[in-house]
Amino acid sequence: MIPIANNSDKISNMTQKPLTDSTAESLLATIDPETIGDEQVRESFKLLLNAIEQVKSKVKELQADNQRLRDENNRLKGEQGQPKIKANGQPEDKKNHYWEQERHQPKAHKKGKKNEFIKIDREQVLKVSLEQLPPDAEFKGYEEVIVQDIKITTDNVLFRKEKYYSPSLGKTYLAEVPAGYEGQFGPGLKALIVSQYFQGNMTEAKLQEFLSNIGISISAGQVSNLLIKNGEIFETEKVEVYLAGLESSPWQHFDQTAARVAGNNLSLQYSV
Repeated sequence: MIPIANNSDKISNMTQKPLTDSTAESLLATIDPETIGDEQVRESFKLLLNAIEQVKSKVKELQADNQRLRDENNRLKGEQGQPKIKANGQPEDKKNHYWEQERHQPKAHKKGKKNEFIKIDREQVLKVSLEQLPPDAEFKGYEEVIVQDIKITTDNVLFRKEKYYSPSLGKTYLAEVPAGYEGQFGPGLKALIVSQYFQGNMTEAKLQEFLSNIGISISAGQVSNLLIKNGEIFETEKVEVYLAGLESSPWQHFDQTAARVAGNNLSLQYSV
């Protein structure tokens, strides 16, 4: 007769409890349609198993598509998708491959050229004293060594401005100083004071002391005036940079922060 009773008992026992994927796989693995004596029932059972396999495959595809849509939705909301966790250990067929051998082979350390971007201001040829050279010494070129240094010195200028007078008009004509040299201090000194104060975090007293030590005659009040006066120049430049940034893109970023005030939901917008 048809030895399917055992399988029926298994199915009835398994359906009494919730089926998991592993349980369903184990149950289907125990069913052998070839043990069914009735040919019509056997063929119907094969068709049923094939239909189950097709449904399982379709479900897996739909689950994968659903997960991809969830990950994309989370990405658009600024969240992270499902993490990709690698399995424990390493498959046997992937061991001892060429990349494993390369991983264990030490690689030669290559040191970058730190002098590649150093600006050379001047060159100087250093000669060997001829007195210490033997008669058979031959010239073999040069060995280059870069030494970085800095030179802080004054650049005080005495401007001799031409002056003309017109008796008929009763007016004096005087040559103008170059741009940036208005006042008692030049553009280099003004820029140094501003940069060291705001970027170098130097106090006004230390700035005055530093400048005095290198030969600049400047008082603490003059240092303060250079820092707090003529600020409209920097303000104008700041506005120009801001407007240029806005015009460089057809759209702008905005940060919308939700807040709750007196029981009401508000949306505050800040321009970035």
